[in-house]
Amino acid sequence: MTKKPAINAKNIPDHELFFGHKACAGCGGGLAVRLALKTIGPRVFTVVPAGCMGAVGFTYPSMPFFVNALCSLFSSTGAVLSGIDAAGRKLGLKDYHVVGFAGDGGTADIGIQALSGAVDRNERVIYFCYDNEAYMNTGTQESGLTPLGARTTNSVFGAKRRNESKQKKNMFEIMAAHDICYAATASVGYPLDFIKKVAKAKEQKGTSYIHVMSPCPTGWGIPADKTVEVAKKAVDCGLWYLAEYEGGEFTLNRNPKAFSPVSEYVNGQGRFKTMTEEDIHEMTNQREARWAKMRANWKMPGAGVPRDQA
Repeated sequence: MTKKPAINAKNIPDHELFFGHKACAGCGGGLAVRLALKTIGPRVFTVVPAGCMGAVGFTYPSMPFFVNALCSLFSSTGAVLSGIDAAGRKLGLKDYHVVGFAGDGGTADIGIQALSGAVDRNERVIYFCYDNEAYMNTGTQESGLTPLGARTTNSVFGAKRRNESKQKKNMFEIMAAHDICYAATASVGYPLDFIKKVAKAKEQKGTSYIHVMSPCPTGWGIPADKTVEVAKKAVDCGLWYLAEYEGGEFTLNRNPKAFSPVSEYVNGQGRFKTMTEEDIHEMTNQREARWAKMRANWKMPGAGVPRDQA
């Protein structure tokens, strides 16, 4: 049997499997779901909890999922994915995928228990966290993945916040600690890298986890046409990274020789308007410490992203 060529920018299917939704203009989560489904294909059972994509994806008569899809409880995405995977095996179904899309709150906070169980059982599912760094669907409340200095409707500011030194919960390494089959970080700012990782996850025999940076113009206070640009800046300044975990090893997919200034990333985002120079300095120090650890312990194939993956 002739092996099908890997999905890339030149041969990604034209057909859309997620469109006509009611997400905010410029929604990074909607873009991540659209690219993922185009890469995986139509033989998919999709589970979406009651987050942003659940709200915009299951509002009758607007039904933008053109694949089998259901809305689960906020906490049970991993469990529902497991049940569908078991049912598919019992029915003897072939050539299908079970895929979940949950936000940062539904992944790192409310849904982490069910996700951990699915990884422990090594279910053949692909789990996507579209990370917009707050509970955006319910009005921009702080989540375990909200970064230092970001304004939310329940953030603590002033002297108390100054002592928190908040960093994002490291879901990528938490999943790797389960010795998961495959895990990756991605960004809608680098869509070809994201597509490549989705295609790799599609070929796995066990659980895959992809954590994709997905800016929210509404919650972040950025123009709707700047989503991809801002997502790219997050990677270029080193506050987000592109990496993979498989076979017990971490690999940095992009190892820049120099970072753009953190200030270039935070400036222009309404959620960071109260940040001080001291805050930006602290954020930069956190970045340097994180990258020193990664560079010392992870595989690095080379500086920069290959031209065909940039």
